[in-house]
Amino acid sequence: MAHTQRQQVGGRGQCSSRLFPLLLLLLPFAAQPGQAAIHIPSNFKRPPVITTQPESVTVFSVEDLVMSCEATGNPPPIFRWTKDGEEFDPGSDPELKVSQQSGSFVFYTLSNTMDTLKQYQGKYVCYASNELGTAVSNEAILKTDVPPTQQKERKVHMKSEQGNSIVLKCNPPQSSMKPIIHWMDRGLHHIELSQRVVSGKDGNLYFAHLTAEDSKDDYTCNVQYLATRTILAKEPITLTVTPSNSVVRNKRPQMMRPTGSHSTYHALKGQTLELECIVQGLPTPDVSWLRKDGELSESRTVKDMFDRRLLFSNISETDGGEYQCRANNSQGKVTHTYTVIVEAAPYWTKEPVSQLYAPGETVKLDCQADGIPPPMISWTINGIPISGQCTDPHAHTHNLVGSLILNDVTFGDTAIYQCRASNKHGTILTNTNVYVIELPPQILTEDGNTYTFTEGQKALLECETFGSPKPKVIWESGTTSSLLADPRVNPLTNGGLEIYNVTHSDEGFYTCAVQNTNLSVSAELEVLNRTVIVSPPQALKVQPGTTAIFTCLAIVDPKLGSPLIQWRKDGLKLFESHIDEKYTFEGPDLIITNVEPYDEGIYTCEVITRLDMAEATGTLTLYGKITDHVNVYVSDASFFFAFCIFPSLLDSVSPEYVVEFEDQDLKEIGWEELTRVSENKVHARLSLWPYMSYRFRVIAINEVGKSDSSKPSEIHNTLAEAPDRNPEDVRSESTNPNTLVIAWQEMEKHDFSGPDFKYKVMWRKVVGSGPNWHIDYTTAPPFTVSDVGNFSAFEIKVQAVNEKGEGPEPDPVIGYSGEDSPLEPPVDVGVELINSSTIKVTWAAVDRESVRGHLLGYKVQILYLLCCLVLHIQGLKLLINYSLTPYSHYTLVMTVFNSKGEGPASEMLSFKTDEGVPGPPMSLMLDSPSETEMTLHWTPPDQPNGVLIGYLLQYQQSEHHLHGVVTIDDSAVTHLTLRSLDRHSHYRFYLRGRTAAGDGEPIMQDGATIMNLILPSGWISVPPSNISLSVGENSVNLSWVAKKRHRNVSFQIHYLNKNGNNVYTDIFCCLFCLLSFSLLLYFHPVYYHYTNVHSAFCPFSSEGVTEVQPSFATQGWFIGVVSAIVLLLLILLILCFIKRSKGGKYSVKDKEEGPMDSEARPMKDETFGEYSDLEEKRTASLPSLGEESKLCSEDNLDYNGSSAVTTELNMDESLVSQFSRPSEGPETLHGLPDNSPLNPNNAPPANNGMPNSVTILD
Repeated sequence: MAHTQRQQVGGRGQCSSRLFPLLLLLLPFAAQPGQAAIHIPSNFKRPPVITTQPESVTVFSVEDLVMSCEATGNPPPIFRWTKDGEEFDPGSDPELKVSQQSGSFVFYTLSNTMDTLKQYQGKYVCYASNELGTAVSNEAILKTDVPPTQQKERKVHMKSEQGNSIVLKCNPPQSSMKPIIHWMDRGLHHIELSQRVVSGKDGNLYFAHLTAEDSKDDYTCNVQYLATRTILAKEPITLTVTPSNSVVRNKRPQMMRPTGSHSTYHALKGQTLELECIVQGLPTPDVSWLRKDGELSESRTVKDMFDRRLLFSNISETDGGEYQCRANNSQGKVTHTYTVIVEAAPYWTKEPVSQLYAPGETVKLDCQADGIPPPMISWTINGIPISGQCTDPHAHTHNLVGSLILNDVTFGDTAIYQCRASNKHGTILTNTNVYVIELPPQILTEDGNTYTFTEGQKALLECETFGSPKPKVIWESGTTSSLLADPRVNPLTNGGLEIYNVTHSDEGFYTCAVQNTNLSVSAELEVLNRTVIVSPPQALKVQPGTTAIFTCLAIVDPKLGSPLIQWRKDGLKLFESHIDEKYTFEGPDLIITNVEPYDEGIYTCEVITRLDMAEATGTLTLYGKITDHVNVYVSDASFFFAFCIFPSLLDSVSPEYVVEFEDQDLKEIGWEELTRVSENKVHARLSLWPYMSYRFRVIAINEVGKSDSSKPSEIHNTLAEAPDRNPEDVRSESTNPNTLVIAWQEMEKHDFSGPDFKYKVMWRKVVGSGPNWHIDYTTAPPFTVSDVGNFSAFEIKVQAVNEKGEGPEPDPVIGYSGEDSPLEPPVDVGVELINSSTIKVTWAAVDRESVRGHLLGYKVQILYLLCCLVLHIQGLKLLINYSLTPYSHYTLVMTVFNSKGEGPASEMLSFKTDEGVPGPPMSLMLDSPSETEMTLHWTPPDQPNGVLIGYLLQYQQSEHHLHGVVTIDDSAVTHLTLRSLDRHSHYRFYLRGRTAAGDGEPIMQDGATIMNLILPSGWISVPPSNISLSVGENSVNLSWVAKKRHRNVSFQIHYLNKNGNNVYTDIFCCLFCLLSFSLLLYFHPVYYHYTNVHSAFCPFSSEGVTEVQPSFATQGWFIGVVSAIVLLLLILLILCFIKRSKGGKYSVKDKEEGPMDSEARPMKDETFGEYSDLEEKRTASLPSLGEESKLCSEDNLDYNGSSAVTTELNMDESLVSQFSRPSEGPETLHGLPDNSPLNPNNAPPANNGMPNSVTILD
């Protein structure tokens, strides 16, 4: 069913009552595979939209006057123009030519003179109209100007004295264009600019002070105008610098530009503003910038022209305020204050949105703008002000915030509404389409889109809808039920969905559905790993002429493919050099050859993928070896300080100065480092020691190395004075009783500060000796005082003294005289039993006086048999849990100890630990008398820990719960037989000893009564052993010993032709277990490589090479004879078979009733073949010797056997290859003699009544 669309075009409140009926037919969906395309008829109306705005232009030539306007719409729009608010028809002007095509309108001049263009100066506005409304362009201002031309000038000669400042004026021609100034010489080389010589914004060249090198006769100002592509060279200026008649005097800084102490600057938001601070002075002043009303933003400002300019790019309101320039030199300083006022032309903070509406809806067009001063908001409809229309007072409301509200819209309200914001700095305008129409909802976005983003990006899932009223969509996710509850998720007004900072958890399918309809599309979000630079470029310091290599390693998601690595220097792209090979890109490396000073800078690595980019920076700095010598001289070396002055090395890179000294009284020590000075200083203030004789020298260093040292200075002596410090680390080191040893750290000679240096030692007892100090003098530590008692506390001090006086008053420290051994043992020692292996020991504190030293602790000795446990502890109680043996007798003694040793021991205290649970039995062995019985043999625990009263046996089938429990109350029992066990199961046994304290730790053993062909996972059989190999002429005899419990076990023998690649395998069953096993193999006389023999349970390999000697059987004549005989026998057999077939037939019944040879009887439930006569029995097929062979069944096992069994096999290589494939089913086995044990007819009957031995599985 086709949908209908109703639309009526008119104007709300317009004086004309005419309506333009329009009936449009919207075709239904025409979905193609993989698309959701919506086809709208070509006569569907679209309002005009201006796509190319007319631009303001300054006309310097007749070719520059071009004014264009482009717009789209259906039907195609019609253009008209206004100039300065009046209608303007370019087509009616004979001086203008119009080029009008579908969707564009351009006019330009036909005049040949600039004078005729002045009449076209003004403000132009373009209007594009069709049936649905009129779109209005922004204002475009057209100006005319005369291109700047070269003016005739006089040659300027300027003369000034050395040290004065001067300004060379450029005076560029007046123009509406901003000029670019280049000061150059006659050879077109740029004048070198510096802090002393700078170029001002006005184009002038400013010298802070003149030097003799500034004399030139070709200072040329070149003025460049980009718009007109013009460069004007001014008349060269001659500057003569005359020498000063006297010594050039330094001058304090003064402002050259701007002048005075304050200036004001106005700027518009978004523009660029430069503050300039050009100063004069000698030496050249240093310039710094600060913000007086806040902190100067390093990110918002850039310093240029050697810090003489402060640049604001894209200035904002927050940059308004007061700034200050400070210029300093050794003679003083000067400041200048700048007041920056930032205003703003109007700019949008909220624009109205073009949209479809249904009749009866209320439309609110929000239009908000800001600026300084605040702009005025006004509305027009189709370019006509609302105040100029016949308005319905209830139709729309123009509120205070600039919103336009249309109540109960009709088809006639379809129009283009213009919102205009204006202040003194300009006007901005936006067009908004209000389209009143009825249209069913549709989803324009294709179904099944996949959106791929990297971690951390903002994902945008599209769901574009079309309809009137505007469809409302709902987004749902298959991975989360509350999608919109996530603060990172933002549904857009256009139907899309934004997810900020996406992660891998956001991956999945999303569904966009239109409310109250069955319309929906799905989208898949794929999140890849973000690109990460794991090895960024480093800060490199290299020498000129060498090669620098920057490395940039990144991890990129494989789905993003190989990334592009873009290198930049100081923000500019680098390109690989193919001529001089300056820059070479090799994978993640940037190689810079022959590094020069201009290569210094910041290098940026950008790793770019199709979805994201990562970047990192590194710096390149040059340095060179210092070759200049440094000169040094010392001034003002009186008393403790000296000023060391030396010239800087101007031709080296970043030097650092090391000032060294030599003590003339200790020349054997040599030169020592005194201080270091940074590269921007050429003098140092040195702190010196008194009473020393100095010489100084200076060395300059950088990353490359050191310069030669300067010549040593003259000898400088400092005066003596009293010491300014005392020795450190004063302490007592008393070791012997009745003595006090005072020690300290000896002072360095340069701390003596004067002659006759010595130490003043003072001491007194802390208690009982009164306030008087004992004093003595010495020249070196330590100092010993005798007869002071044992372990007495003393206050001790040591003071430095020389001829000039004493050092500062020292603080006393506490020291002790020598210690002696303790006098008394611990008393009231007690033992409390906690459990069978833990005790608690307590005792009373000893008298401190009896310790006669620092109490270091107590020593506890616990004696057991011949062992002794010694513990050093502190405190008054001890919990001992050192795995004491339960049910044992112990003896305990204690002593007190200090640094001199132990005191007397306490009385011996005996105690006995309680009975505990026993340890595990020492061994557990299993034996199997029969297939349903198991006998356990064990030995008692090595550690009974008490009186053993019996055992506890627990057992279970493998991987099952506990199966049985047996309690044994007699400790003398050491074996037990379990009966009625499952012969097909494996068991696990746990045996524990028992005492009155409980059950002990178990011993565990696994076992079974019968060894099955296929063992459970983790169970291993015993491999064959003692394999011997005997080589014959055309046979090999392999022998080995069958291991215990090898029941139903097959053995594999692997061998191969040494000259070939074929590997052969034979499988044989163990018919007579518990015995040795031998196998005889026959071969053709060639070399064979015997590989290994292993059982079905546990692979066991043994390798060897066997050489079978050639014989006549390998000769060609013998093979031919044998082949002829075999052919004749085959022909005879065929003839006999034909003859027998003619002899008659026998019924099956007769055969069944006839006698049956015992060899043809079936073995239990299975047979090797059907009924046959005696001859057929002799040629009957034997089963394969593979794993399915009945030779390996339990019923064919013989446990009576003899001492050995020999199996002989005659086989050629073809037969060997057949035996090597046991999995291919039964094959005919030739060559087995009737008495062979491998012949099933000779298999003895099974004897299952014999007992079996038990194997303990490892």
